[in-house]
Amino acid sequence: MAWSQDEERMLAQIEQHLVDDDPRLVARLESFNERVRRSEARSSARAGYRRPRRSTVVILISWLLIATLVATLLIMVLRHEAAAAMALSSLL
Repeated sequence: MAWSQDEERMLAQIEQHLVDDDPRLVARLESFNERVRRSEARSSARAGYRRPRRSTVVILISWLLIATLVATLLIMVLRHEAAAAMALSSLL
């Protein structure tokens, strides 16, 4: 929504009064705005690459640990069943 001419004039007057009253504030705001512009330029340059969130990494590691545990338990159970079957067959 566009501002009316009166609103734009009032904002310009407020801005001019701030510039006249506190030049250090103006310098700080300009410095801040410059840092924001540089940060936005860097982030837009790296738009194709996005680091995964920490929660995503934690979930991925958890799933890998669970899969490893399940695979280990299956291997142990299968080896135990095979050893039991061999023991039974040697008895018969």
